[in-house]
Amino acid sequence: MSPAPARRPRYVVAGIVVLMTAAIAIVLVFVLSENIVFFRTVSEAVHDRDQQGRTPFKLAGAVVPGSIHRTDNTLNFEVTDGKRTVKVVHSGDRPDLFKAKVPVLCEGRWGRGLVFDSDRILIRHGAKYSPPKVDTKRAPKATSA
Repeated sequence: MSPAPARRPRYVVAGIVVLMTAAIAIVLVFVLSENIVFFRTVSEAVHDRDQQGRTPFKLAGAVVPGSIHRTDNTLNFEVTDGKRTVKVVHSGDRPDLFKAKVPVLCEGRWGRGLVFDSDRILIRHGAKYSPPKVDTKRAPKATSA
């Protein structure tokens, strides 16, 4: 007998493995691409406004002093990158560190005109963390059982 029929199952198994790997890769690309939210500076976002449409993205800038106004359901403020300024209408919780001049990432999409409709605010802060000072002299003593 010839050795050709013994090799055929190997090629079939290899072909199936290649097809399964390709199918998994395609599914991952489509699933992950739907969950990616890009970040743009205010100037970049304004420049790409027409192409962006209603696709969600993160708008990066600093909160403009004197622009923060709270209503019953929304928080209105402006963000700037030093070149352009955009009005933000935020629905949702406001981070504790939110205040004027703080760098923020507002997640949302364009509304009407140059108004950004935000549903999430992330505060950008430095990488250095220093824990709060604790007065150990005034702390209660531990009791052992």
